[in-house]
Amino acid sequence: MDIETKISIRQRFLAVDTSNVGDILDEMGFSHQGLAADFLPYPSDAGKLAGWAYTIRGQHTPFGLGGDADKMQACAGLEEGDISVWSGDGEGICYFGELIAIGMQERGCVGALVDGGIRDVRWIGERNFPVFARYRTPIQSITRWKVNGWQCPVFMRGATTSRVKVEPGDFILADEDGALVIPGSVVVEVLEQSEALTRKEIEIRASLDSGMSLAEALARYGHV
Repeated sequence: MDIETKISIRQRFLAVDTSNVGDILDEMGFSHQGLAADFLPYPSDAGKLAGWAYTIRGQHTPFGLGGDADKMQACAGLEEGDISVWSGDGEGICYFGELIAIGMQERGCVGALVDGGIRDVRWIGERNFPVFARYRTPIQSITRWKVNGWQCPVFMRGATTSRVKVEPGDFILADEDGALVIPGSVVVEVLEQSEALTRKEIEIRASLDSGMSLAEALARYGHV
């Protein structure tokens, strides 16, 4: 898929809600794509997260001061429209902060999904770089947690299952209702059906606002 098509798909996803996308995924048989409820936006008004998954994995391991060269190398591969998806066993520490976020944004990265912690929340927010993470913490990763892989399949904590697999090239969508992983093989189909459902809901809201009762709306439009 060329970059123009990927950017167009991302822009269209920004106009649909995770609730509608989740319903379409259920109808298509993908019933365990929701992420755990403790993935929250940082800062709270970070806005919508939509983009293509670029995965980064790490683990707790002791090492010396001086930075994490593998983390920098991993982030160097990010491209326009990507979401950096961070996984690993670094409980209690941040996976990145303001400076790494700036570097990712310079490469066209449009946000991050973190199965762990972040810090510098206020400064990241001022850069309009949306992040959904499980927690915030001032504790840095240097000497504690090290990147050991990128652009490989990873697991994130799930809503209806313990783990949700994320492959490079899957699509990430997150908003006020939570976060979803859309398998790359069905991204376009999910988008088109979600757009159709969105149009239907807009029509239903207009009918209700004009005086139609809920019972009448359900009779006309069916379950949504």
